[in-house]
Amino acid sequence: MSTVYRIGEVHDDYCTSCHLLLSHDIASVVNGQIAKTTCRTCFNTHDYKQARIPKRPAKKEETKRSLMDQVLRNMPQMPAMPPAPAPKPKRDLWAALGRINEKKETAAGGDAK
Repeated sequence: MSTVYRIGEVHDDYCTSCHLLLSHDIASVVNGQIAKTTCRTCFNTHDYKQARIPKRPAKKEETKRSLMDQVLRNMPQMPAMPPAPAPKPKRDLWAALGRINEKKETAAGGDAK
């Protein structure tokens, strides 16, 4: 026994505008099959999707990442990094301050004589 669809009946369908599975009114029937539906939320009329949610295309980031991996695989290898330079010894600021004070004292003491 086949199902008879009538214009105005409510069926679930995927809305191409809302991007959700929602209630739709049947807008047209061709050869006993639903041809177009109207969303009851946004009132958009579109082809009947048989309540199937379409697959989402791959995100651009994933595509970019896979393309970058392909490019990097084909590039020549980088030479090894040179060793890091030896760290410079830290200055002892208190010792430098002591030398400056000594110079001031000797200069002041030499002027007084």
